[in-house]
Amino acid sequence: MAVVVVRPEPGHGATMARLCAEGLAAWSLPFFATRAVAWAAPDPDAIDALLFTSAQGVRLAGAGLERLRHRPVVAVGPATAAAAREAGLSVVLTGSHDAAAVVAQARGMGLARLLHLAGRDRVETGAMVRVVYAADPVPVPPSAIAALAGEIVLLHSSRAAERLAELVDEAGPGRRDIAIVAISAKVAAAAGSGWRAVAIADAPRDEAMLAAARALTRTAATGISGA
Repeated sequence: MAVVVVRPEPGHGATMARLCAEGLAAWSLPFFATRAVAWAAPDPDAIDALLFTSAQGVRLAGAGLERLRHRPVVAVGPATAAAAREAGLSVVLTGSHDAAAVVAQARGMGLARLLHLAGRDRVETGAMVRVVYAADPVPVPPSAIAALAGEIVLLHSSRAAERLAELVDEAGPGRRDIAIVAISAKVAAAAGSGWRAVAIADAPRDEAMLAAARALTRTAATGISGA
């Protein structure tokens, strides 16, 4: 069983590199392409901290981020925190679960006025929002979807999960022939039922997803129950 990476760049390349380093067979099938979106920064005095739920928000925020650079950062997950630090930002809180949990933690620290620099399709956090990037669907040929039979697909977002289900239902080979690894239970739910196997990462990180994928490859020879 090969592992198929459908997330967009720049995360796509990082996941492929991790799979290669771990000796897992992998192939690339991006479902989306990301692009920056023009946005206007609010008055810095109106916010306590920046909220990033994805490293994409850091990398694609562009020049608008300069006006807010002195504000502390609340990040969901270590990869997002690392991207913020690489951009020269000061990370004061890194969540280990979902956006709702880290927002609650931030508010407990007195960081009530959060500015979420987010994607167009995003998780609602209750924070002020500026959309700084979009992930647009790219064409995926039916032959590529047919080739997913017997493979494991990594799903890093609910949008990817929904699109996989749509593409498979339209072009085959059928959900029962494909295993999925989801970054969270919410993402697994977005994919729906009927897959050959469904594994959920025990933490919202690439490393945990790869560990779940490796476990599926180990059990493939003995049969995998549907979910």
